[in-house]
Amino acid sequence: MSTLIQSYEQQYSVLTADITSKIGRLKSSNDEDREQLSRQIQANFEEANDLLEQLELEYRGSGAGSRVAAYRAELQRVRDEYRAVATNNATYNIDPDEYEDWSMVNDQRQRLLDNTEQLERTGKTLTEGYRVILETEQIGAAVLQDLSEQRETIQRSRGRLRETDEQLNRSARLMNSMLLRALRERVVLGAVLAALAVLGAAALYFYVT
Repeated sequence: MSTLIQSYEQQYSVLTADITSKIGRLKSSNDEDREQLSRQIQANFEEANDLLEQLELEYRGSGAGSRVAAYRAELQRVRDEYRAVATNNATYNIDPDEYEDWSMVNDQRQRLLDNTEQLERTGKTLTEGYRVILETEQIGAAVLQDLSEQRETIQRSRGRLRETDEQLNRSARLMNSMLLRALRERVVLGAVLAALAVLGAAALYFYVT
């Protein structure tokens, strides 16, 4: 679940708790305070509707299961309670002493605040987990990049080794060719020297005789 969805849900919880508290104050307030509280409550209802619309859009975008329908049902129940108190008609399904007992109202508000704090802690945990995932992905990408560079280096080294081996083979063939040529030249030179020696000996023999 995205952090934005959690933020909207937290705002909605705090807002409904504020509306519930104002409804309790509305029942025991005088005419002037009742009018001011009514305006504030109506403004809070409009704000809550806007929050639920934004929350519904976020749920659609994330593809997660939506709780907007439950939130709307809860908001409608609170709206019915407000209308009943505003018209002095106690037909809503709550205990008549609920708004007279301020300790119960405070307990309900405290529970909502505790839930909000728990949601905030959960949101921080998810945010931290998401940060760790991003860091892990970055480390993995860096490792893959290093491995890719090392692979390219090894491939280049293999290419240079193949080139060196080919050069050595060419050099060996050239050396063998030069040795064979030198041997042939020595054989030819030996034959020439032998022929000259024979010719010299023959010439000397004929000269002496």
